[in-house]
Amino acid sequence: MALTASVRCRAAKAAPDAEAGFGTGSGTGPDINTGATTSTGINSDADGLAVASFVLGLIGLLVMNILLGPTAIVMAVIALARSTSRRGRAILGLALGIADLVVLAFLVTGSGTVSWNLAG
Repeated sequence: MALTASVRCRAAKAAPDAEAGFGTGSGTGPDINTGATTSTGINSDADGLAVASFVLGLIGLLVMNILLGPTAIVMAVIALARSTSRRGRAILGLALGIADLVVLAFLVTGSGTVSWNLAG
């Protein structure tokens, strides 16, 4: 407790605006609680891409797999390249995007059209 207070006092004397957060730097350091980048949002963007690729890949199994499959693949690859903290979701999004294209290939070879036919 005393050590923390003395460090804060020294930081406040060295840079008077340090506690207010003004003029001490760019503010792009990692957030202590989450590990995500605070102002640039690089990790949060990659996390969003990972989740979006998972959701689009999942929806693509049912509808519009010709569009949603490749989109899920691209988003998952970008999220993995940006080293997302949701790596499992990005990998699932990639797998579901590939599964979308496999389902599309079976539909095209089975019926000769790029459409669903539930009637048989």
